[in-house]
Amino acid sequence: MAEIRVVVRGEICPVPLVETRKALRKAVPGDIVEVVGTHPASKKEIPMAVEALNLELLSVEGADTDWTIRIRR
Repeated sequence: MAEIRVVVRGEICPVPLVETRKALRKAVPGDIVEVVGTHPASKKEIPMAVEALNLELLSVEGADTDWTIRIRR
C-alpha cells in the first residue's frame, strides 16, 4: 500500500480535480491518495467525483480555503 500526495494549493478548477483523477489512475487498490488544496469549489467537487467512481472517501478536513481530502483507491 502506498500513499500518494497531490498538492494543488493555489490552483483553481479544473486543475485540482484533474490532478486528483491522474493520481487515482496511477494508484492501485488499497493506496491512499491525499489531496491538499485551497480552492473552495474543489473541496466539494472532489468528494462528488470520489463517490461517482465508487471509491472510499476517508476524510475531508480543514476550511474551504485550506483543506485536505484523503481517498482510498
